[in-house]
Amino acid sequence: MKRNASSLLDRIIALLERKPIKFIVEPLLRYLYVVYERYLYNQIKDKQMPMHVAIIPDGNRRWARQLGLDPKEGHVHGYMKMKEVLQWLYDLGIKIVTIYAMSYENCLYRSEDEKERLFEIIANGFRELMSSGIIEKYGIHVKVFGKLELAKKTLVEEAKKLEQISINNRERYLNIALCYGGRQEIVDAVKAIAEEVKRGILDPSEITEETLLKKLSTSHLPIPEPDLVIRTSGELRISNFLLWQIAYSELYFCDVYWPNFRKIDLYRAIRSYQSRERRFGR
Repeated sequence: MKRNASSLLDRIIALLERKPIKFIVEPLLRYLYVVYERYLYNQIKDKQMPMHVAIIPDGNRRWARQLGLDPKEGHVHGYMKMKEVLQWLYDLGIKIVTIYAMSYENCLYRSEDEKERLFEIIANGFRELMSSGIIEKYGIHVKVFGKLELAKKTLVEEAKKLEQISINNRERYLNIALCYGGRQEIVDAVKAIAEEVKRGILDPSEITEETLLKKLSTSHLPIPEPDLVIRTSGELRISNFLLWQIAYSELYFCDVYWPNFRKIDLYRAIRSYQSRERRFGR
């Protein structure tokens, strides 16, 4: 009976999201979402949580255009949403979070004006992390990785400060992929291995998957490969993100634009993860 009631609640919420019913007034709708959020939390709270969650927060510009705003405003709201979602993840006890803040392609091909705005938002985010007390509260070790030579110099300096003040923390890990591309990361790892072979430090017969993994940006993590990857905006692709590391990750694609991402969307993603049998290719 309880299962049937839960299933009915899922269907009601899904119906409202597809086709809002005009006669349901705003207070009633808010109440339904509160009830649904509690229901989802009760479903996931006693089951195994993913240890490493990676996020592709897509759809900021489309969200802004949909509301008639300057697309650059979408990035501001996207940053505010990221702060909120990080807190939700920490409240759930998630140990490692990796965020796709800006892709390699974005750093190459976005307009200079838009890149400047993005760099400013990210730099402000780094400064806020340093001053907010959240790093100390949760013992967060922060790492910023990617082709940082493509980023603004002052932004890279803020990233280094952030990494330095958190260098000894090991309770949680926050990884920020900036001007990052998965293909480029693998090429750089292969070059590093080739250099070791050239210098006689490494024999080619000794090269394994673990050898390459140790050269990647996530090598410092206790769990370098994400358990769960969440992408928003309805796009069904991974966009050059952690290509080596997500070989056996569980992927969850969410229809909402990133600024509209809700706690129920996060809980649904985790519920989906918990329902899957992870076999790692076996």
